[in-house]
Amino acid sequence: MLGLLSNTIEMIKPLDEGAIAEARSRQDLLTKPQGSLGRLEELSIQLAGVQGKPIPQVRHKAVITMVGDHGVVAEGVSAYPREVTAQMVYNFLSGGAGINVLAHQVGARVVVVDMGVAVELEPSSRLMSRKVALGTQNMCLCPAMTVEQAVTAIESGIEVVGAEVAKGLDIVGTGDMGIGNTTASSAICAAMTGKAAAEVVGRGTGIDDKQLEHKVDVVSRALALNHPDPRQPLDVLAKVGGFEIGGLVGVMLAAAAYRVPVVIDGFISGAAALIAIALAPRLRHFLIAAHVSAEAGHRLLLRHLGLKPLLDLDMRLGEGTGAVLGIFLAEAAAKILAEMSTFAEAGVSERSKLGD
Repeated sequence: MLGLLSNTIEMIKPLDEGAIAEARSRQDLLTKPQGSLGRLEELSIQLAGVQGKPIPQVRHKAVITMVGDHGVVAEGVSAYPREVTAQMVYNFLSGGAGINVLAHQVGARVVVVDMGVAVELEPSSRLMSRKVALGTQNMCLCPAMTVEQAVTAIESGIEVVGAEVAKGLDIVGTGDMGIGNTTASSAICAAMTGKAAAEVVGRGTGIDDKQLEHKVDVVSRALALNHPDPRQPLDVLAKVGGFEIGGLVGVMLAAAAYRVPVVIDGFISGAAALIAIALAPRLRHFLIAAHVSAEAGHRLLLRHLGLKPLLDLDMRLGEGTGAVLGIFLAEAAAKILAEMSTFAEAGVSERSKLGD
C-alpha cells in the first residue's frame, strides 16, 4: 500500500487532548447544570479534539455524495432498475433531490462525484468525474473490482476532500447513491463483522419478503465465492464493495488527516467506515454517526464500530440526508460552547456546594 493512501493514513493523528480538556472545562462553567445538554456537550468536546481548537467552529459545511453502479443488480436485488442511478445524478445537479433540500436548509454545499455510474454522464460544472469504471462487476460471478481499482477509488475520495479543504471546510458529511449498494454494503458488513448475511441484509429500496430472501441468498453466494478476508480491508472492498463506497473510505481518511470532523450517513457510509477504520484505527474518533437507519445491519454495524448515533428517524434514503441533519446538530453543539455565557460572565450564581 503505497503513495497517497498510505501517506494519508500516516497523517491521521490522535485527537488534541489539550483542546478536549479546555472544551470540557468551559462546558462545565456554562450557565446550565453540568451535563444537562447531554450529547450536545459530548459532541462539542469531540469537535474540539478533532479540530484542535478549544472552541471549535462549524461554518464551512459540505456533504460529499459519491455515486456508482453495481454489477450485482443483474441478480435482481433492487426494486429499481440500474438506470435510476444516472437519473438521480441529474436530479442532484438540478437541485431536486432530498439531499439538496436538507443541505440548503443546513447551509451545506453538495458535492456530487461520479465514481462509477454505468453510463457516460453529460459534463457539468456541478459534477466531479472520478469514474473508475462503468460500474462494478457482478460479485456473484467474480470480484466486484480489482485491488488496484479499490485503491484508485479511495485515492479519488482523498483528492476530492483535498479540493474541498482548499475552498474552506470545517465539517464534512458523507452521502451515496447507487442502485444495488445496500447489497454490496451488506456483504462488506457480513465480511467485516463475521455476521451471517441474514443478520445484516435489509430491504434497501423497499423489496418484499420474497425479494429479501433472494437478496440474502445473493449476498451469501457472493461471500462464498470471493472469500473476502476481514484482516485485509482492501481485499474486502475489492471483492464485494463498490466504487462509491471506496470513494467514501477516502473521504473519511482524508478528512481525518486534515483534522476535519466527518458526519457519516447511513448503512452505505457505515460500510465504508468499516473499511476505513480497519485501514486506520485512529479514524474512529473523527467520525460522528448522524443516525441509525432502517436498514437491518446498520445498528449492528454501528455497535461493532463503537459509534453512538445522534438520531433514530427510520430514515433509509441515503444521499447524505442523515449526515446533513448531523451537521446541523454539530453546528448547534459548537455554537453552545462558543456563545453561551459562563456563570461568571452572566453574573449567575453557581450550584451550591453541599456541606458549605
